[in-house]
Amino acid sequence: MDISQTLLININDLRIGHYVYLDLGWMQHPFPLNHFKIQSQAQINTIRSLGLAQVRFAPDHSDALTTEPSPICSKQSAISPDKQRIQEHQARIRAQRNQLLESDRRFNEAASVYHLITSNLDKDASLALQNAQRLVTGMMDDFLSHDDISIRLLSENNAEQGTLHSLNVTILAMLLAKTSGLEMTQIIDIGVAGLLHDIGKISLPYRVRSFNEQMTQAEKNLYESHVLLGVNIAKDMGCNSLIQLMIAQHHELADGSGFPSHLLDKDIPIPCQIISLINAYDNLCNPANPSFAITPHEAISLIFARMRNQFNKDTITLFIRMMGVYPPGSTVQLTDNRYAIVISVNSARPLKPNIIVYDRNIHIDDALIIDLTDYPELSIQRSIKPIELPKAVFDYLSPRKRACYFFERGHIITPAQSS
Repeated sequence: MDISQTLLININDLRIGHYVYLDLGWMQHPFPLNHFKIQSQAQINTIRSLGLAQVRFAPDHSDALTTEPSPICSKQSAISPDKQRIQEHQARIRAQRNQLLESDRRFNEAASVYHLITSNLDKDASLALQNAQRLVTGMMDDFLSHDDISIRLLSENNAEQGTLHSLNVTILAMLLAKTSGLEMTQIIDIGVAGLLHDIGKISLPYRVRSFNEQMTQAEKNLYESHVLLGVNIAKDMGCNSLIQLMIAQHHELADGSGFPSHLLDKDIPIPCQIISLINAYDNLCNPANPSFAITPHEAISLIFARMRNQFNKDTITLFIRMMGVYPPGSTVQLTDNRYAIVISVNSARPLKPNIIVYDRNIHIDDALIIDLTDYPELSIQRSIKPIELPKAVFDYLSPRKRACYFFERGHIITPAQSS
């Protein structure tokens, strides 16, 4: 906004709903940006502690306001403005670190359960199924108890590639199933199928567990055999027919180019379409060779522009709506030309994700996550490949080599034990 479109207002006349501009340096105030709509009395009290007599505000971006003056906090003199700013900033940093640590902890917990499932298949297949169901049901409890679920990018994770892929497919497939309006029992089955869809690969030599163009025909045939091997393992575990079908069809494509049965769209049920799409998406973002990885934004664009005949049209539409045009892990440039990385996306507001903005004056450990819904005048201008970022920006934002997802909220998963 041009400065001529703003007005000056006395600090004591601020109200909740005023859209204000603070003409101060970043470290001179505790807010993520220096312009925002006032949401609470606490924000007014903080602004009054900054030592300003007046601030600029934008009438066009402000809510309709009452004429009653806001009360002045009588306790502001009890603490210095500088100390208050530091304390508030540190509190925000602690809160977002704790949230990320909690998501990381729960992902690692899920990875441990997945490892337990795969390592116990030969010993007790039915126990492996119990642990898969327990893990997925724990996730499902979160989906049911919180309508407002965000897809969260985690810190660089050291989980083995197969584990990371299986958990990514589980999480994203369950979220897409919920977005698609499927019933709870189907969502749980989709979660179990996502967890087990590549289970047949544990019977294969490591060199053929991931497809590559240099494979001989014999190696390709061996690689494709993981589908039938997986179905047989699922039968031994006691998986129901729908889970077995999703494992059998997780490489089938709507145009008939998939394998092993070359089915067409009309022959592939929606739960199987969901697993197939999420499997393809995550393989683009997280291939066995990280040097072949593309960004989440590029993967979304590629699926929509060049691969959409391979998937159900409605399923693709819902997936893009859920992930947003700029999925977690995307590096972007904002409309004010600053660079940022997308940290989490809520399907209710896909164009306004949570981001971390590059700021050379702020250490990355002290950078606040910004919710773009709080800043209607600020949005994403374009996605940008990590390799195209200036070196200082790349080093600061540290784009992940592998996209690792989880969702907000959760509780401890206790594996079942053999009797």
